[in-house]
Amino acid sequence: MKLKKHHKWIIGGSSVIIIFMITISIFTYMIFVRQELNYNLLGKKITDLKIETNTNINSLSEGLIQTNEDLGSLSSRLGIIHEEFGFLKASVGADFSGVVENSVPSVVTIRTDVSQGTGFIVEERGYIVTNAHVLTDGTLVNVITYEQEIIEADLVGYDTTFDIALLKIPGTHDTLKFGNSENVQVGEKVIAIGNPLGLQFSVSEGIISAIHRQGPNGLDVYIQTDAALNSGNSGGPLINNKGVVVGINNFKIGGSESLGFALESNFIKFAINEIYQKAFNESLI
Repeated sequence: MKLKKHHKWIIGGSSVIIIFMITISIFTYMIFVRQELNYNLLGKKITDLKIETNTNINSLSEGLIQTNEDLGSLSSRLGIIHEEFGFLKASVGADFSGVVENSVPSVVTIRTDVSQGTGFIVEERGYIVTNAHVLTDGTLVNVITYEQEIIEADLVGYDTTFDIALLKIPGTHDTLKFGNSENVQVGEKVIAIGNPLGLQFSVSEGIISAIHRQGPNGLDVYIQTDAALNSGNSGGPLINNKGVVVGINNFKIGGSESLGFALESNFIKFAINEIYQKAFNESLI
């Protein structure tokens, strides 16, 4: 049976509509797929950008940390250079100002209810060495720091053979270091820091006149110096031009000038460790 013309038109029109709808669907799908691809690409770019940003931030943070460490190291090095410059000035001439500046904060006044002397800090936790005779007959021991802080001290112990006493105060403090007294040379310049006649933190200069002199204990363990020593200097440090302790000022021959004596540093350390060993069963320095 033959289709009439209007039937053919309807069928043809329907085909066109179907093809148009399919085309629209395909086009819409392609747009959606393309947008999806764009979204995925954009998301990846954003993720990559975040990773790159975080990496840059971490690198910057590490750089800042390294810079702070470098600045801290530089500051520390400048302090060392300043200290070494002071020692250099002392070693090439008569200027001990750098050594004094670095040493005095670790020196203290020892005051009891019956006498006064000097001491110096040998360990940062507040351990102080002085002469045992400075504490004789005293019932209360106060330490006066360079900053004029008055602190009550505890007696750890003492050694009568070497006339050494070890005290303890609370807090953290700057210390003086010991040199090897076997390396001391006659003629070497030294300074004595102490409180002669109550004049706090006085400094006198001299040379080492002799070594291994015999003392009141009958032992040849004393340095002879012409640095001025007076009542109140007992227990103070004798320091060389390198800024280290070579002796502890102990006594002078009465009525004489320029005849002072200091216990050699190696025996100070020995006595300190003996005292600390008895108290705590270990060495201190």
